[in-house]
Amino acid sequence: MGKVSSKEYIELQRASQLLKLLGDKTRLTMMKLLQTHDCCVCEFVEIFKMSQPAISQHLRKLRDIELVNEERKGQWIFYSINKKHEDYPLIQSVLAHLPLQDKSIVELESQGLRILCE
Repeated sequence: MGKVSSKEYIELQRASQLLKLLGDKTRLTMMKLLQTHDCCVCEFVEIFKMSQPAISQHLRKLRDIELVNEERKGQWIFYSINKKHEDYPLIQSVLAHLPLQDKSIVELESQGLRILCE
């Protein structure tokens, strides 16, 4: 195994916090979806069959530690994964081991629900 400089390591406490946050299946799936698609709250509501307040709560937790970016388009907010986050390499490594979630997006598109909010 190659030698890694200390600045390439993530602090254990911070890694634990990140992994605990991603330990929730909904948030982990959201992050996997956001790896390839920007999404609006309304799309997550359809994908997860959860209420808008529940989805917003999950996104708030991801936003609070800056794992996701928000971009306002009109009255709607779209979320994307924050690839500039200092811990993105860890997040990317975790997500790389998960199956693609594109079928959820394809299903939304086939139902005409891809972007309900526009």
